[in-house]
Amino acid sequence: MKAVSTARNKAAIIAGCAFILSAGAASAQVSGDAVKIGVLNDQSGLYADFGGRGSVIAAQMAVEDFGGKVLGKPVQVISADHQNKPDIGSNIARQWFDTEGVDAIADLTTSSVALAVQEIGKQTGHVTLTSGAATSRLTGDACSPTGFHWAYDTVALANGTGKAVVQEGGKSWFFLTADYAFGYALEKDVGEVVKAAGGQVLGAVRHPLNTADFSSFLLQAQGSGAQVIGLANAGTDTTTSIKQAAEFGIVQSGQQLAGLLLVLSDVHALGLETAQGLVLTTGFYWDMDDEARAWSQRYFERMNRMPNMIQAGVYSSVAHYLKAVEAAGTDEGKVVAAKMKELPIKDMFARNGKVREDGRLVHDMYLARVKKPSESKKPWDYYEIVRTIPGDEAYLPLAQSPCPLVKK
Repeated sequence: MKAVSTARNKAAIIAGCAFILSAGAASAQVSGDAVKIGVLNDQSGLYADFGGRGSVIAAQMAVEDFGGKVLGKPVQVISADHQNKPDIGSNIARQWFDTEGVDAIADLTTSSVALAVQEIGKQTGHVTLTSGAATSRLTGDACSPTGFHWAYDTVALANGTGKAVVQEGGKSWFFLTADYAFGYALEKDVGEVVKAAGGQVLGAVRHPLNTADFSSFLLQAQGSGAQVIGLANAGTDTTTSIKQAAEFGIVQSGQQLAGLLLVLSDVHALGLETAQGLVLTTGFYWDMDDEARAWSQRYFERMNRMPNMIQAGVYSSVAHYLKAVEAAGTDEGKVVAAKMKELPIKDMFARNGKVREDGRLVHDMYLARVKKPSESKKPWDYYEIVRTIPGDEAYLPLAQSPCPLVKK
């Protein structure tokens, strides 16, 4: 009996040791004492309402809804202001990745910053979750195995707003373009859609980022005689140019303004009296269905304003990232990125969503028209959804992607 008992004790000890070792191995799959997500965006400049603090709140909501932990470790959200400067954004990203244990960076408003930070993530094997930046290069020639583009891009805006305006008769275009990566990409992608639809581009003028005076640029656009002045800018650049265009009587004289990247916060800043009738493309609208309304109401309780598509996209991207970490059993960037591309996605943001091998989240987009003041029935009731643009129609087909990761 003693021999049997001793054998059982040894077996128990061995089993216990094996459990401890396996538990240690499992816990070692999370680097550091937490999974850390950094929200890096403009928090004080022209895009502060575009993502800003609202994106930080959205990321925190995603973490809380997930339960605050993943693989037994707490999930932390930190944030910083990149001031729309690629060098500042790059320095913050390197510090976060190299010394502060950040596992993923979200939002990345401003295309020049997003391109720089995604490249750092590519070099270091860290995940980047871009929602705020627009350039389609993020999943094109500059794609990364650990980089994701979530909310929208310049191709989707072109296939939405650009195509709709041409179909309504706006055949000749002149662009007012922000002088950096995003503006160039939007001008290029919309211009290609205009030409493919039988229209023509008469010219373009580029303005400095965050300029206060658009008078000379608007006069050039007005002098072009184009039917449509395409605003290839965003944030306060867009709202300021629209307000100053009204002062010049540009719309009253017969030219049409096309706000190629307008979000809900821009329309709120303009007011319906000024913004009414504008056509725009969005990846999310807070009042589109019960699921969107329920999430947006929770967001409103924290921010006292409804979310735009950038902030909703940050929530969705962070939630999907955490699901992938849990499914992968590790926070190692390349493994998590691969799992993100495997897992299905359907939430209050992504309808019919799928993450492609180039990192593009393909999901339905929506063509919307800004309501007249008389049509708005409640606070933040700004959009009429004209039609749903299926994801495969909105985004560049994978077969045409210049991303080197795409199998040809």
